[in-house]
Amino acid sequence: MGTSKRLKKDRAFARSRPISGELILENGSVFKGLSIGAKKSVIGEVCFNTSMTGYQEIISDPSYAGQIINFTFPHIGNVGTNLDDNETYKPFVSGIIINCDISEPSNFRSIQHLHLWLKKNNIPGLCNIDTRSITSIIRSNGAPKGCLDTINKKGETTRKKLNRVINWPGLNGLDLAKEVSCKKIFKWKPINNRPKLKIVAIDYGIKHNILNSLRNFDAEIIIVPAETKSKDILGYNPDGIFLSNGPGDPKATGKYAIPIIQELVKSNIPIFGICLGHQIISLAFGAKTKKMFQGHRGANHPVKNLITHKVEITSQNHGFVVTEESLPKSIKLTHKSLFDGTVEGIEHRKKNIFAVQYHPEASPGPHDSHYLFKKFIQMINKNKKNAKKKRY
Repeated sequence: MGTSKRLKKDRAFARSRPISGELILENGSVFKGLSIGAKKSVIGEVCFNTSMTGYQEIISDPSYAGQIINFTFPHIGNVGTNLDDNETYKPFVSGIIINCDISEPSNFRSIQHLHLWLKKNNIPGLCNIDTRSITSIIRSNGAPKGCLDTINKKGETTRKKLNRVINWPGLNGLDLAKEVSCKKIFKWKPINNRPKLKIVAIDYGIKHNILNSLRNFDAEIIIVPAETKSKDILGYNPDGIFLSNGPGDPKATGKYAIPIIQELVKSNIPIFGICLGHQIISLAFGAKTKKMFQGHRGANHPVKNLITHKVEITSQNHGFVVTEESLPKSIKLTHKSLFDGTVEGIEHRKKNIFAVQYHPEASPGPHDSHYLFKKFIQMINKNKKNAKKKRY
């Protein structure tokens, strides 16, 4: 079946019979709406994302595992979905909440209605919801636990759902990286048959566009599961090591990740971390992390580069942060949020190690921080050059 015929069929089937659903927050607030996507009842932490574009990339970001995304932008789904914008092979988000019902897709890249894409990926959602009120609750009280229900199972009262929400422990102390990480080692196909560099990426929930950004520098990327031992990583003889983004509490992930990173640090191979990777690097050097009041999620967050004194508009998605007062003397603060002054970037004063809290791969978001990938590659090349001099 051709794309145009398939798209026409998808549209005709998309919303033939809307079903009501509801969102119950831990404070007892109930929001009624129309169900989209999968028929399911889920518990998760409700957060909001302020991005105006890139909903498919956001929903498919593994870092949203255990969360229900409340989109502040009202028009979600209007450009449909495609095969290129997925950030993972299988999305892990618990559910989504949007303001307006999904309009008919209007984009030349679209091959499937968002409603059907959500169903295919077993993601429940609600539309016709007052997302502004939910955002206001989160801003005033922090990210609440919630139940998104599109089943309306007989006998499952709002009170029972609320009790389930209250009894759910939440994301604090929860290791989700193991759940979203790949189960087997695999390679990201390089641009050239004989790439110049080899990078091992530890997968805590890695996004595809991060891999694409690294591949663009003529690199072969070997992706390994989160619990891969340091000796196995070093066995690939990598030129650089990358620590990915991911969901959950970094302290929980750190129970197995920190010893691995501490061993990798001894190798003097350049290391670059993003988001959860940034937090784990910080923990490995003795810093501490804490859960944020509401987190940073959107594509318009201003960050100041403390070295260049330039301001970068960044894409962000995190609910935990490294505390500045806990940074050891060996670590230099390089970036700060201009929203709340939190830590956004660090680097080691002597070793080839640096990390940022935000997402320079910009999917979605601005490209202000893409220079960080170039910095990593330059660090790798310089390290290789120095190693070659020592040999001779």
